[in-house]
Amino acid sequence: MIDFSISAETAALRDEIRAFVIDEIVPYETDPRLTQHGPTDELRGELVELARKRDLLTLQAPKRFGGREPSHVDQAVLYEAAGWSTLGPVALNCAAPDEGNMFLLSKIATEEQAETFLRPVIEGHQRSVFAMTEPDGAGSDPKQLTTKAVFDGTNYTINGQKWLITGATGAKTWIIMADVEPNPHGPSGPTLFLCDGNTPGIVIERVMSTMDRNYVEGHGVVRFDDVTLPQSALLGDVGEALRYAQLRLAPARLTHCMRWLGAAERAQSIAVEHARTRTAFGKPIGEHQGVSFMLADNEIGLQQSRLAIWWACWTLDQGARGRHESSMVKASVSEELYKVADRCVQVLGGMGISDETPVAMIFRDMRAFRLYDGPTEVHKHAIAVQILRRLEDRR
Repeated sequence: MIDFSISAETAALRDEIRAFVIDEIVPYETDPRLTQHGPTDELRGELVELARKRDLLTLQAPKRFGGREPSHVDQAVLYEAAGWSTLGPVALNCAAPDEGNMFLLSKIATEEQAETFLRPVIEGHQRSVFAMTEPDGAGSDPKQLTTKAVFDGTNYTINGQKWLITGATGAKTWIIMADVEPNPHGPSGPTLFLCDGNTPGIVIERVMSTMDRNYVEGHGVVRFDDVTLPQSALLGDVGEALRYAQLRLAPARLTHCMRWLGAAERAQSIAVEHARTRTAFGKPIGEHQGVSFMLADNEIGLQQSRLAIWWACWTLDQGARGRHESSMVKASVSEELYKVADRCVQVLGGMGISDETPVAMIFRDMRAFRLYDGPTEVHKHAIAVQILRRLEDRR
């Protein structure tokens, strides 16, 4: 049976989140602390406290950490509401990369690690990073890791460079992916490490200038100079980083889609209001066929994206890994929502390329979204591989 209904409890919480974002968070979109490199840590802290007062902070956290632990489908509904403003997920502590990192740590961190590194992130007191991407190595293909870790039987020493590390400046909880070199003391291979951001040897060289500005403190270029960590810093098992990354990425791809669906819906609402009130050639521009078709295409795209997200979330809620499904949704939704944002810019005309509305910012951020957690082409390749495997299995 296909059921698209939303429970009364989830619907009420969705409406509460949307009202909170509109009334208390949207006014911060013109705050000077929303910089070209994203919101500052100071702004984030202020927004988090607003959500805390409303008991809306980190709703997605496991119940053992005080969260509500909603299903993936319920998350889709709630995150869409939060995404009405790009600052909404920041306030509710369900923005990337923290949201995905919290999910991963809740699955594989030890109890001691969880208390030290996960709980403060859940409670909104500190931020986290996932340091994988490299300028000449790991990216859409994480197997190309160039950051190395040498194990001497007691400690791991990490050296390498990362970039596009979201939120690196000021983050305290660091997940570092490095390739453990073959050694006589134990296993080797791509491995995750967990440490404090103030660990000696972690050097933030600079913050990159990028077209998006929705992530706290932007994207950093980071160097690891003889970062020395004990065995207790291992996150999970040695050599299992790629498997753990997939554990994190499947739902994280979908939460990106959920949040950006909310932003695209916001852009559409602004475009519709403009089309209703702006006149040209004797009537509102929304009554001209060219504009009306764009608005209709947007409405279709928004609903198609919403249903695709719900379908993949339902698949995860049934216990499936969801890699294939999440790749399909990430590829299709990121492209479709970009088209929605582009049409909204077009409907708004000159206003659409200005900062008079948030549509231009949403458009820029939406273009970057097409690359987050793997570009469309990588996902399509993975989808095709799965299709071919199924064909072979049938023979």
